[in-house]
Amino acid sequence: MKKLVAEAIGTFILVFIGTGGAVLSGESIGYLGIGLGFGLAVMIAAYTVGTVSGAHLNPAVSLAMLMNKRMNVTEFIYYIIGQLIGAFAGSAALLFILNAGQKATDNLAQTTFGDTSALGVFFVEAILTFLLVFVVLMVTSKSSGVGYAGLIIGLTLAALHVIGVPMTGMSVNPVRSLAPAVLVGGEALSQVWVYIAAPLVGGALAAILAKGFLSSED
Repeated sequence: MKKLVAEAIGTFILVFIGTGGAVLSGESIGYLGIGLGFGLAVMIAAYTVGTVSGAHLNPAVSLAMLMNKRMNVTEFIYYIIGQLIGAFAGSAALLFILNAGQKATDNLAQTTFGDTSALGVFFVEAILTFLLVFVVLMVTSKSSGVGYAGLIIGLTLAALHVIGVPMTGMSVNPVRSLAPAVLVGGEALSQVWVYIAAPLVGGALAAILAKGFLSSED
């Protein structure tokens, strides 16, 4: 149960800080600034609740951990529940402060296709998630010997936003997209399946590569 709560808190940090920065300051800080917001949020979670749950904050990461036998099915379910709770709480909190500040509430940093095709979005989201989860698996493996894993993962997520934001709105995390899509509805909700499926595919491929080719799980 502690891990479920830790994942909920960590995912809340990620979604609230990341999407909040994108909505309230996105025009002034640009793509890299938005990416740094998400990356710093991951780092904050990693060095706080990460001591309890490992700070997955993302079903794609948890799926890869399950596939590589770093967690069992029961733990996986608890992690997903925690991540869903945290994501919806983060988006709801952002919605509340937008209402309190009498600001528009139709933008909660929901992800949509824009000018990119559904296939294009799927490919971009899958490959970006693959890169993110591959880094997570490698720097947290028993044999890695890499320190400051939270910093490396946070900076990786920040860097990926430079590609992801202009192409797909940048998700690489099913719950990060699902929560604002449900609260805003419309186009974001009808397209959210891609932002759920693609990261899971990318995470699964990262797990296969990390285990099968690089033996990071030995």
